[in-house]
Amino acid sequence: MLCSRRTKTLVSTCVILSGMTNIVCLLYVGWVTNYVTTGAPKGAQSGGADRKLDEDGKGETLRIMERLDRLESVVNEHIKETPQKDGQEDASSSDFASSSSLFDHWGHDLGPESRRVALRKFRYYGYNGYLSDRISLTRSIPDLRPDGCRNMSYSSDLPQLSVIFIFVNEALSVLLRSVHTAIQRTPLHLLKEIILVDDHSSSLELKEHLQRFVEETNIRYGLGFVKVVRHDKQEGLIRSRVSGWRAASAPVVALFDAHVEFNTGWAEPILQRIKENRTRVVSPSFDNIKYDTFEIEEYPLSAQGFDWELWCRYLNPPRSWWSQHNHTAPIRSPALIGCFVVDRKYFEEIGLLDEGMEIYGGENVELGIRVWQCGGSVEVLPCSRIAHIERAHKPYTENLSAHVRRNALRVAEVWMDQYKSHVYMAWNVPLQKSGIDIGDITERKALRSRLRCRPFSWFLSNIYPELRSYSNTVAYGVLKNNLRDNLCLDQGPDTDNVPIMYQCHGMTPQNVYYTSSQQLHLGVLSPTIDDDDNKCLVDVNSKPRLLECSYAATKNMKLTWTFTQGGSIQNMESLCCLELIETGQSEFSFQLVIQDCTDQKWTITNILTVLPQ
Repeated sequence: MLCSRRTKTLVSTCVILSGMTNIVCLLYVGWVTNYVTTGAPKGAQSGGADRKLDEDGKGETLRIMERLDRLESVVNEHIKETPQKDGQEDASSSDFASSSSLFDHWGHDLGPESRRVALRKFRYYGYNGYLSDRISLTRSIPDLRPDGCRNMSYSSDLPQLSVIFIFVNEALSVLLRSVHTAIQRTPLHLLKEIILVDDHSSSLELKEHLQRFVEETNIRYGLGFVKVVRHDKQEGLIRSRVSGWRAASAPVVALFDAHVEFNTGWAEPILQRIKENRTRVVSPSFDNIKYDTFEIEEYPLSAQGFDWELWCRYLNPPRSWWSQHNHTAPIRSPALIGCFVVDRKYFEEIGLLDEGMEIYGGENVELGIRVWQCGGSVEVLPCSRIAHIERAHKPYTENLSAHVRRNALRVAEVWMDQYKSHVYMAWNVPLQKSGIDIGDITERKALRSRLRCRPFSWFLSNIYPELRSYSNTVAYGVLKNNLRDNLCLDQGPDTDNVPIMYQCHGMTPQNVYYTSSQQLHLGVLSPTIDDDDNKCLVDVNSKPRLLECSYAATKNMKLTWTFTQGGSIQNMESLCCLELIETGQSEFSFQLVIQDCTDQKWTITNILTVLPQ
């Protein structure tokens, strides 16, 4: 699972999550450093609303440099913790072992050789495999269920379930702890089998040692209690889950990552809900296993949703849930984080997972949308809790964003009707001729027709009203000036509120959206009404600034602009234009200004409809 609890995306996070390579990421840092020291505007406002209109100060360059230092630190840490291939050594490991995030809260008493081994495992797995190997496979974890859960009773004839674990090159101790806690904390009369799906691991211990464990366990619990499905080639998480479903025989299947620990009483509340209504797809509530210390961190009760790039994210429970004043009640959820439990036959009827997707990402969102639109429901149960390791990095793919983007566009084309444009906008790709091969979607469209599914507009109105709509967007993409067509409008260092011109890369910080209300939004699309608002370009005392759109509108600030493709960008109140001036101090020595119009011309990548005049 790769799901965020953040409500606002940092520039550094946007760069890394958008798939930018480490080298390009460093170039970004290097150029912005050069920009700040030689060609930056002398003033930039930052902080909360009460500071947005402060006069430019001499300390602004220092503030930008401080933010840049944090950005560079994140990028350097990301580079240090790039996953390695099995057995690969890095001659420089000892040089930066002390600075790795692995050792921020753990391992201070380790010797040099132990630190080197721990770091190698960390880079390979994305979590502290060294520590995991030294923790009991059946350790106790805190019971974090709401108080009322302990007094609940369940039917005596609950259906049995098959627990399915998907893995590729997982640490053996982490995998075995997942299996052991499933056996230990699931009533045996409810647990029919455990299925392990190995998506073509190269690790030797996941072959010989795991097979020995399977044989010993089957001697104790019965032949076929633990089954292993091994792929001849790597299929990815999505198709691996379907492989597990095909091997299952219990009435209910539970599909999980292989780096979890089950809590007391996790199974009964889920099975009760599915027994009552087989069209429910149910997720437990998740807590975090810290990737470095393996301590359990309690997470607040949440629903599970997504943004317009279709990255999954945790959400506040809906108001209808809070109004019940019952923390044991099921939470209606627009989507799924990735681990879920479902009636085995209903899962097939509803179309399983989309096996036309690649590797990872988007399948959980697609399933949630599909279930809701086609007559089922999705919910999270507070009385079922499972702890899950959130890795520091993903070891099984080097370009996760490319897979998620392709999968997201596939979801958009099948399920999202006219709102598919939002997904294209969020990924900053053209709605027509995107150049991205999403594969054949004929069967998925036929599935939607056969199931007589509702439109996506129904889903937004009834299930996910918190998701912001951007139907008033008339143009989007990167915005260029005719003076330098290799530079694009960029949001600049996060929260400094000063747009800049930067070498074009097309990632999130350069996403521009022009609306029918003649506002220019820059940066990530704010996902929900509970998140911070979008940033709008505003004329503040003849200086270009980025302020929250709602704040600027409330304060009657100058945030509306006339724009025509290949024409000027002119503020409708000040009648001044957004333009570039050359400072002559560096290679990228153009800075943004608001001044009397000189007929500079701007172009944006994608036009959806006629631009407002």
